[in-house]
Amino acid sequence: MRYRTVIACLLLAIVSACASPTSRFYTLSGPSPTGGKASGPSVAVGPVALPTVVDRPQIVVHAGANEVRLDEFNRWASPLPEDITRVIAANLAQELATERVWPYGQSTQTTTDYQVRIDIQKFESTLGDAVVIEAIWTVRRVADDTSRSGRSLVRETTAGGDFDALVAAHSRALARVSGEIAVAIQTP
Repeated sequence: MRYRTVIACLLLAIVSACASPTSRFYTLSGPSPTGGKASGPSVAVGPVALPTVVDRPQIVVHAGANEVRLDEFNRWASPLPEDITRVIAANLAQELATERVWPYGQSTQTTTDYQVRIDIQKFESTLGDAVVIEAIWTVRRVADDTSRSGRSLVRETTAGGDFDALVAAHSRALARVSGEIAVAIQTP
């Protein structure tokens, strides 16, 4: 009897040691649609380019000056460039008070007033500290093919040490980048 109890305990220990943690999936957040004007400027957002190191399903966090860690159990729910595009489009719709903003390539409209291209140079995440987004963007007015470019460098502190706080900080940082892009669209 004692022998069977020991074997059962060993098997239970082996099975519980093999159980892997549950994966968690995250999305960036933007404002909810507010019913902007149907007559405002039409804006296509994208494409968005990202550094290869962060363009992956795993959330990449900085672990030191020259070290990053790919977290296998904390992941993006959709491809990060698509999520960034969606959030910037929602932010611009709110900033410009128009419902005519959408991700590039996801509309049935063949022409737009503006196209916004974004090249994310930095998308850094440090748990319990801050996120940094550096973006070079171009706003092209389609009618006369003129462009205005800018560079946004945003640092947003996290409100906690977990991944929820990290993703929320990225969402706030993207809202600030979107604000700068909106000013470029509104400036004659």
